[in-house]
Amino acid sequence: MDTAATDLTFRDATAADVDALVRLIESAYRGDSSRAGWTTEADILQGQRTDPDGVLAVVEAPDSRLLTVEQDGRIVACCQLEHRGDHAYFGMFAVSPTAQGSGLGKAVMARAEREAREGWGVAEMHMTVISVREDLIAWYERRGYRRTGRMTPFPYGDERFGIPQRDDLQFELLVKELA
Repeated sequence: MDTAATDLTFRDATAADVDALVRLIESAYRGDSSRAGWTTEADILQGQRTDPDGVLAVVEAPDSRLLTVEQDGRIVACCQLEHRGDHAYFGMFAVSPTAQGSGLGKAVMARAEREAREGWGVAEMHMTVISVREDLIAWYERRGYRRTGRMTPFPYGDERFGIPQRDDLQFELLVKELA
């Protein structure tokens, strides 16, 4: 692992973190700042990725955590973990565009998987990814996730999730065994 992924502080987000987390998530996926990293969705979605209400809902939801990662006193990554019975859901994953490619994302994902397995005793991690995001899906596959072919529709017309720039967006369920 690169040194960029060391000296990290992992903690659960609080309401006081919401604005910083919204900025992080937006910077990783939307607008010109997202183009500094490889996870940008700027070519397929414009508008917002999330908002303060959406992030606060995750922070305050029962059986949910927003794992926040700090380095040198700055929030550099986050991910949602939600306990859903026999599995956990992994979402709202963001790594600062300037830290992408450093091993930080791998470290965050490994920590999230370990905490879900040890804390909730779940055997699987589930996530949904926009199916046209082939590079991102390939990255998850290299981390042990498998494509299921199970699709759910993208919420066209709900600008809380962005403004689609194409008409073929849908979410695919990816699953990993947490043995």
